[in-house]
Amino acid sequence: MLLVNTDYISGKKLETLGIVKGSIVQTKNFGKDFMAGIKTLVGGEVKEYTDMLNQARQIAVKRMVDEAEAMGADAIVNIRYASSSLMQSAAEVIAYGTAVKYMI
Repeated sequence: MLLVNTDYISGKKLETLGIVKGSIVQTKNFGKDFMAGIKTLVGGEVKEYTDMLNQARQIAVKRMVDEAEAMGADAIVNIRYASSSLMQSAAEVIAYGTAVKYMI
């Protein structure tokens, strides 16, 4: 499955199948959340949250691809990511784009 953040694929005519998305709400466990809180006192990257969001993005993309494959798509164009905080230590990550099929 080809994934691009442009609205076209060079050299291909595309048939639009529709919007696809994948999302996840992810949290950290108390121990890692506590350690991340301590990190805010000294500054620097909070690796626990970086890792959590990277993992959440991977899962969201996988779910988006699964939805596109179920539609018979060859690619997803115009991919975007969004995230929001739902509560302390919980974040939603969504990946979305347009599923397309190559026209012959």
